[in-house]
Amino acid sequence: MTRPVRVGISTCPNDTFAFHALLTGAVVTPGLELEFVLADVEELNQRMLRGELELAKTSVHAMLAMAARVWVLPSGAALGFGVGPLLLSAPGRPTELPLPGEARVLAPGRWTTASLLMQLLHPTPLRLEQTVFSAILPRLSAGSADYGVCIHEARFTWREHGLGHVADMGQLFERRTGAALPLGGLSVKRTLGRTRAQELARAVRSSLEWALAHREECLPTMRAHAQEHSDTVLWAHVDQYVNEWTLELGSVGHAALRALADLAQARGLFVGEDALEVL
Repeated sequence: MTRPVRVGISTCPNDTFAFHALLTGAVVTPGLELEFVLADVEELNQRMLRGELELAKTSVHAMLAMAARVWVLPSGAALGFGVGPLLLSAPGRPTELPLPGEARVLAPGRWTTASLLMQLLHPTPLRLEQTVFSAILPRLSAGSADYGVCIHEARFTWREHGLGHVADMGQLFERRTGAALPLGGLSVKRTLGRTRAQELARAVRSSLEWALAHREECLPTMRAHAQEHSDTVLWAHVDQYVNEWTLELGSVGHAALRALADLAQARGLFVGEDALEVL
């Protein structure tokens, strides 16, 4: 017997929205048995890098590191304009770039695209302190760090914590490259073979199409896994990160992936010799 395909998705509303139909059986996958792992995106990055998952939501930063071992699925990506991580300050800290050299800057994981953006777009080198994304706002609020790169629901709730806004990393990227910002996507191991990988791609697209046609039915799954339980915030998250390029990367998505890779290479931070290939 073949074992199930291990699929990792984040607990963020855009992922639980897109995968609700597969998680609940609303979309069936004949010939494909799926075993789901829901985790923080950095844990998914690490597990995918170690080869423990066959398909996973992965930061584009991590994808670049394993481009020779994975394909990028054409559906399921988080990318666009105005979707970037926010660089925030603790109360009382300066809100201008560049940040002070001695500043303690929290980032949501070594392989997150947010961490890569800080290295690419901050005018001077920084030492980043990696922590789980959900801890960044509380730590900034308490003053135990100076700055933080905030992602996921924190993008919509940071004002409630009395923090300062330093920069939108997505806007900085867009100004530098003219491209949409590619945050993450679905990567699939090449060892599965192209045929099986394409079956998974079709299943993901079917699940996403089902979600778009049955939005309200996805809400219980989104609520069950989100850090923020306000329905208004959950839908704001979905509306921000589920767009036409989530359904199909298209030319805008392909250009976004190239732009991030080219910028990383130009800054001497390119993490692999192979280009990303979309299935």
